[in-house]
Amino acid sequence: MRRGLLAIAGLACALTLAPTTSSAADTDLRTRLTDSLRSRALSLGRTGAIALDARTGAVLYSHNPSRPVVPASNEKVPVSWAALTRLGPGFRFRTEVLGAGKRVGSTWRGDLFLKGYGDPTLRAQDVARLAAAVRRAGITDVTGWIRGDESVYDSRRDAPGWKPSFVGIETPPLSALVVERARGWGRQKAPPLVAARRFRTELVARGVRVAGPAGLGTAPDAVETLAVDHSAALRAVVRAMNTDSDNFTAEMVLKQLGTLDGGNGSTASGARLVTAAMAAAGIPTAGVRIVDGSGLSSLDRLTARALADVIRVGIWDERIGPSFLASFAVTGKTGTLRMRMPNLTGVVRGKTGTTDIACTLAGLIRGDVVFAVLQNGSPVAFWPARVAQDRFVTALAKGAPPRATTSP
Repeated sequence: MRRGLLAIAGLACALTLAPTTSSAADTDLRTRLTDSLRSRALSLGRTGAIALDARTGAVLYSHNPSRPVVPASNEKVPVSWAALTRLGPGFRFRTEVLGAGKRVGSTWRGDLFLKGYGDPTLRAQDVARLAAAVRRAGITDVTGWIRGDESVYDSRRDAPGWKPSFVGIETPPLSALVVERARGWGRQKAPPLVAARRFRTELVARGVRVAGPAGLGTAPDAVETLAVDHSAALRAVVRAMNTDSDNFTAEMVLKQLGTLDGGNGSTASGARLVTAAMAAAGIPTAGVRIVDGSGLSSLDRLTARALADVIRVGIWDERIGPSFLASFAVTGKTGTLRMRMPNLTGVVRGKTGTTDIACTLAGLIRGDVVFAVLQNGSPVAFWPARVAQDRFVTALAKGAPPRATTSP
């Protein structure tokens, strides 16, 4: 925590050393920024762009800042911000082994449930460790079934506005219980059944005799917890999610947010929470429509202003700021920005987004300027869009001199 506060303090120091600029220089910069967005292959009318002073929120440049447009994977920015804010950077997903029935000596008389709580990082070795924990507890026989329980979330495998091909290509099928990103689910599209089968196999491999097959089910209220696995902290999960733009993780994070209203985690309930969190933080939500967590949905809408404000609010939050900022890719170094803007290596932290109808980029230049560029088309010319975005950020970086030699 002390390290996080120092990072925020360093950012504050960097942002309070801003030199004044002349009106003529400002006008010239605005002209260059607008020109940077121009392309025969793109529509300025379907482009939203903004640049803000990261400290004060003052608008340095804007073009259609309040126009709702499809954000592509920049949808993950408000989702990750809301998750860090509401769940906390230290939150961990869990997976449990629950016994329904009773233990008699070394025999469990009844069913065992492998219950998922949405861990998008659950691996085969985690399931193996759960099986080993059951065996270490002295259980050598199970008279019932091994059942996969996904009841913490709803059972919808996709999200509104997705193409049918997205499940299995852009993301595994969605479920509260998914092992190894549902590899081997085949046509069945039932990740909890695959998980239950794997767990049964791991139990048998460790000398636990299981009379029943693997199946599905919801654990009753009266159960005994036999083993628990925890994911890495949310700060690490979100970092991987944003840096590499992981669609599946974003959807699981959104559904987890959806559990906070007391019901089953659903995409819709999580989306409502994100929008409400934005409004509560003073972020303008007019025209904003959060439909999924990943940005795959053609129904998502964000504005450049809302997106930039989420970033600015997030980096200044003492509790989540360091974790939120660390989740962005770095130009010339990491994630989806590793091969972009080598002339600005290490200078820009950002989030990319690309679908067939949207190409977007948002982030932070040094510790000085928050920006967002969202371009839409039918389809969007994504390569010219990326070129335009890189021109825009380069012009902004050169036109807004660094205020300190250190970056947050």
